[in-house]
This record gives sequence, C-alpha cells and structure tokens, in this order.
Amino acid sequence: MDQVNSSVAGKDPYVKDTPSLIASDKVEGTAVYGVDGDRIGSIQRIILEKRGGRVAYAVLSFGGFWGIGDDYYPLPWEKLSYDEKLDGYRIDMTKEQVEGAPKHSDDSEDWYRTNGRTVYDYYGVPPYWI
Repeated sequence: MDQVNSSVAGKDPYVKDTPSLIASDKVEGTAVYGVDGDRIGSIQRIILEKRGGRVAYAVLSFGGFWGIGDDYYPLPWEKLSYDEKLDGYRIDMTKEQVEGAPKHSDDSEDWYRTNGRTVYDYYGVPPYWI
C-alpha cells in the first residue's frame, strides 16, 4: 500500500531547491557569516509560527566544541541574507554584536514567549507577529 501511495503521488519527497526556495533540511547546518566576512556559527534550526507558517526565528548556534556547550541565539529571519559565493548566510553584524544578543540554552516554549520582543528589539526589526 505504501508503494502504491508514493508512486501515485509521483513526487520526489526531496524537494529540489530553486533560485528563491530552499528546503528546511538544507538550511539547518548552513554557515552564518558576519558583516566582516568571518564565520560566526551555523543555523541549528528554524522556528516557524504554527498558525501562519511564517519563519519566526533562525536559531544560530556557536560557542561550544563539536556542538557540545553551544549557545543558541534566535535571529529574526529578516536579518539573514543568502550569499551564493559563501554558500551561507550573512548577517549585518559582527560575532561580538551577536554575542550581546539574547540567547538561551534550552528549547522551552516559555523562553520565546518571555523574550521574543527582546530578540526583535535587539536586532532592530519588527516582530513576525506584527
């Protein structure tokens, strides 16, 4: 039955990227570079708004060793721009500036509820919910 359903759909479950679209599994792990061209870290995950489907945050991770002890910095998606030459994202800040941003070490829902506005204020962009 599963083979029939997948062949009936006739679709590849691995969506190919286009010039303007990218699959979420390809975003996770992508490097992020600062305004100075230095690598800051990588995208750990994307946080989506449940009802509207908008990207609320790209969670940047760095600071640990081999992923252990990393700090997690939620970034407004609007702060990132894709750089084809680097095959990564750029942010218009330095690593030191990002280190001053709100960060968290767990994925509790309360953290985002309590600190969401602070994150957007720090980066100077309107919150996704407005």
